[in-house]
Amino acid sequence: MAPQASEPAAAPSADNLSIARAARLWPIEEIAHRLGLPGEAVEPYGRGIAKLDLAAMASLAERPQGRYVVVTSMTPTPPGEGKTTTAIGLVQGLQRLGHTASVALRQPSMGPTLGLKGGATGGGYSQVLPMERINLHLTGDIHAVGAAHNLLAAMVDNHLHHRLAPELDPREVRWQRVIDLNDRALRHLVLGLGGRGDGIPRQGGFEITAASEVMAVLALADSLADLRRRLGRLIVGLDRDGEPVTAEQIGAAGAMTVLLKEALKPNLLQTLEHAPALIHAGPFGNIAHGNSSIVADRIGLHAGDFLVTEAGFGADMGAERFFNIKCRASGLVPDAAVLVVTVRALKYHSGRHRVMPGQPLPASLLGESPDEVREGGANLLKQIDNVRAHGLTPVVAINAFPGDHPSEHAAIRELCASVGVRAEVSTHVRDGGEGAMALAEALIAAIDEADTTGNALPLPLPRRDGAGGEDRAHRHAPLRRRGGRLRPRHRERLETWQRQGYRAYPVCIAKTHMSLSARRRAGSAPRPAGGCRCARCASPPAPASSTPWPGTSSPCRDSVPHPPPHGSISMTRERSRDSPDIRGRRRTPGVDSPGK
Repeated sequence: MAPQASEPAAAPSADNLSIARAARLWPIEEIAHRLGLPGEAVEPYGRGIAKLDLAAMASLAERPQGRYVVVTSMTPTPPGEGKTTTAIGLVQGLQRLGHTASVALRQPSMGPTLGLKGGATGGGYSQVLPMERINLHLTGDIHAVGAAHNLLAAMVDNHLHHRLAPELDPREVRWQRVIDLNDRALRHLVLGLGGRGDGIPRQGGFEITAASEVMAVLALADSLADLRRRLGRLIVGLDRDGEPVTAEQIGAAGAMTVLLKEALKPNLLQTLEHAPALIHAGPFGNIAHGNSSIVADRIGLHAGDFLVTEAGFGADMGAERFFNIKCRASGLVPDAAVLVVTVRALKYHSGRHRVMPGQPLPASLLGESPDEVREGGANLLKQIDNVRAHGLTPVVAINAFPGDHPSEHAAIRELCASVGVRAEVSTHVRDGGEGAMALAEALIAAIDEADTTGNALPLPLPRRDGAGGEDRAHRHAPLRRRGGRLRPRHRERLETWQRQGYRAYPVCIAKTHMSLSARRRAGSAPRPAGGCRCARCASPPAPASSTPWPGTSSPCRDSVPHPPPHGSISMTRERSRDSPDIRGRRRTPGVDSPGK
């Protein structure tokens, strides 16, 4: 039997901090030994933390690769649905079943940690330790990213000041500065004020460090040399002829790599039940790709039976980028996906409740209402489709909360059964690994039955259909836009990138994480014009002889009045404050904004 928590000394009702402080850490060398890492690859970094030298990857390369599992979720409510706790609990559950498993997570940003969102180390009896150090600085990787990013910003301004070749156009500089705090006063600034030696006056500003392209690059690099190449390709702006100018041309890539040399090493920690935890890199999920590092995944995959990683926000966000960006960069193919749902999120997506960040949940959300769970099921079914579009059928993890009712869990099971998906209730927050054992067993069964499929999806430029030259892209895209139309300015930008040699690259579009659409309050799931909002009609069309919708006598729940969503579901407006910006120059307001 795998080791369990040293001491569940705190009462079940204890808060996260009390539980974390009551736990007894194992020596980090013991955790590394369980991974089979050689002693010379482990660099202790204080009590309970270590850096792993990349030589560890070479020492593990000959071992067989374990199972690769990604944890995602339905579109979350503002408080979140517990992907991190589920990933940690799942690993502890696998460990209790006798498997060797580790979890790979992103490093928390101090902006959300010190804001409304809070930390990102799990909760209850499914946490990574030491919690306080992880949430506050850890090993300083985020600060190293900030230093490297701002070094490039300083060299860009120096390049402008001395009018070096290639000559940057000051109006087309795309490289902002970063800080790992929420500070709205720094969003938009005028730089270069003062005397002649203080630079060229121009508009600039700060973003939060987790939104930095340097952070995204750090997570995708698989070696120091690869990091150097990727940093050199970063585009800082355009020259006078409209051609891209890179960090390599500015002369900054080498110095940036030196600043990130230690940050490229993954951080090794442990869960409350002493499962290995690899916490490394922290790109945001609504701006960047929202996934932890490739090097951490490679170490975990070759060091045990399972590596469980978490992708930011819903399946239309971090998971889509996990498949189409991270897996393409790494060449790794996932074996399974877990999709986290909660009763409160399904009720929220029924459109009957308003949940505000930092405010208690409304009392109306806490009452027993399986019908509201079914009404919000459109979002769950669409997110299941989003995962299936990448070759995997997810296992649905019902993250149980104390106020849930059995009838509501049963409604979720009915929703999942209607599309042939496993669903298990998980009480890992309250019970640790024991509460996730049923979920772990369902995951193993799904892997045993799964077809092995690849994720090397083609990326053609949207083709033209019809006499009107209508552009249609990503017909089965996670956003499910009406008609999938690209606006002319977006198509022009894509065509420009292709002329510049970026045809084979995926496009990471910044959008709100609070809905499937480009609008923050767009309701449960976008629907075809004139269509119904119910879960049945939001899913792919069923045959006329389909069985009645669970709990009803008719195939459609049109007889149940559908409340209006939080704002129009229409996606035909020219622009909204949360709409995707394919230029990448403005950021989506919200938790990932430096001035939240």
